Amino acid sequence: MTTYEHIAIGDSFECGSHRFSAEEIKRFAKLYDQQVFHTDEVAAKETLLGALCASGWHTAAIMMKLFVKRLADENEKVKARGKAAPALGPSLGVDDLRWLKPVFVDDEIAFSAQIVGKRESESRPGWGIVSIKSSGLNQKGEPVFACTGHIFVAKIETD
Repeated sequence: MTTYEHIAIGDSFECGSHRFSAEEIKRFAKLYDQQVFHTDEVAAKETLLGALCASGWHTAAIMMKLFVKRLADENEKVKARGKAAPALGPSLGVDDLRWLKPVFVDDEIAFSAQIVGKRESESRPGWGIVSIKSSGLNQKGEPVFACTGHIFVAKIETD
C-alpha cells in the first residue's frame, strides 16, 4: 500500500496463504473458542459441521497476520528504494465479516485484498480513510472468508 493519494479504488493485492493443521486449529480453539467442532476430531463428526474445523476467529486472525505482513514487506521495499514508507493508522473497524464456508484440517486459504472505498478524514487532517475488502479462498477456489475493514492512511506524499 502507498500513500492515500496513490491508492485507487479497485487496486488489489495478494496477502499470502496459510494451511490450517489439526494441531493449530485445536491449539487456537482451546485458547479462544472452545466449541467442540474446533477442539475434538471425534466429537466434531457428530456436529452440524461434520469434522474438525478452524474457528472463524482463527481464520480472521490469520488473515490479519498475513495482511499486516504484506504491508510491512511493502514498506521495506519502499524504504530500500530510499523513500519514506507511508504511515498507516489504526483501524476504524470491520463491516460485513462473513465466514462463508468452514475451514477444515489441511485447507489452504489464500487471502487477498481490494480497495473498495476511500475518503478524506473529517476529524484527522492529513489522513484519509481507506476501505479494504479482504477475502479468503480455499484450495478449491471456494470463498470461505470475507470482511471489509477501514483504516487510516497518511495523505503525506512520500516521493
